[in-house]
Amino acid sequence: MRRHPIARGAAVAVVAVLAFGVTGAATAWVRLENNIETHDVTDLLGDDRPEVKTEPVDPTDPNSGRALNILLMGSDVRDGENAALGGANDGMRSDTTIVVHISADRQRMELVSIPRDSHVEIPACERSDGSSSNAKDSRFNEAFSIGAQSGNVADAAACTIRTVESLTGVFIDGWVVVDFAGFVNMVDALGGIPLCIPNDMSSPKAGLSITAGNHVLDGHTALAFARARTGTGVGDGSDTNRLGRQQQLLGATANEVLSKNLLTETTALYRFLNAATQSLTADPNTGNITSLAGLAFSLRNIPSGNITFMTVPFGAYAADKNQVVWTSEADQIWANMAADVPIVTPPVVTPPVVETPAGTTDPATTAPPVTDPVTPPETTEPPKPGVDPFTPDDVQAVCG
Repeated sequence: MRRHPIARGAAVAVVAVLAFGVTGAATAWVRLENNIETHDVTDLLGDDRPEVKTEPVDPTDPNSGRALNILLMGSDVRDGENAALGGANDGMRSDTTIVVHISADRQRMELVSIPRDSHVEIPACERSDGSSSNAKDSRFNEAFSIGAQSGNVADAAACTIRTVESLTGVFIDGWVVVDFAGFVNMVDALGGIPLCIPNDMSSPKAGLSITAGNHVLDGHTALAFARARTGTGVGDGSDTNRLGRQQQLLGATANEVLSKNLLTETTALYRFLNAATQSLTADPNTGNITSLAGLAFSLRNIPSGNITFMTVPFGAYAADKNQVVWTSEADQIWANMAADVPIVTPPVVTPPVVETPAGTTDPATTAPPVTDPVTPPETTEPPKPGVDPFTPDDVQAVCG
């Protein structure tokens, strides 16, 4: 699998988007803190969780010295304002699930998408109202719905966390749920997201109709672009196809934050963060502005090329063409994440050795290291967003 370099600026912006940055005004700080609904679901996660190492903390980053794994969930709750955007529907579902890994040395960030149609075993889940569910084999995104039968989004998050931990062996330190309306407001607060659309797309069910070329997507169009599964030009109708578009939007959002200098313009930053935080439900630590500010500060020097987007490697599920199963490659990715080593290891290049005429090796005549050949642009196979390791720079490679 390939790994592509990300622009340092985009890397910093992604960090800012995920950690939500800081403002200098105390009143704004308090308001942002109060925007985020928080719930502690620790008691719902059981006693059989993966092990996690604890290290001494630094006052500027309460989580310093240890890797962090944060579960991002996009919810398609269909009531209130969300019903107008996604269509009224009972219950809660998770459209998007991404495991965000931040290395202990704060020098690497990896975002791994989990296809909602993955065929998995969902463990038994406890809910805050005292009810519980039985273990079952089903689509991955049903875990969110099972937890949500209590009507509590925190229970939905808890069941999803239990499922992810049981499948991966990766300890989830924190979680965030973002809804339809919040996503739209966040994009509109930025003034839209510039994005190159590779082909005409039409998806009446998602409310998407857009032509190929460069566009600035408003919140409603960006949401439709991320949600579209059926129609013309949107792929094969699978969830795995749209994961690429969701990752493109994340990268484009990061670039837009940086291009607008939001990190230095307090008023614009506050407007964006106010819209972003109103859409969130999170655990008490991830939803704490002070903790997030410390995390953002500790990530300020993350090297270029050390942020990776990808999707869990998957294959066809023989019993149902509408579902997928994870391949053996997924095991290594999760093992690497749990051990806090890169999920995609760069290939080791061994320089060739030149032999002397007598058949012995002379170190002085060892050939220089061999670098990967540069493929002419017209023959370069573009990365497959959502499958191959992916960065925002790859969007332009795909769109031209």
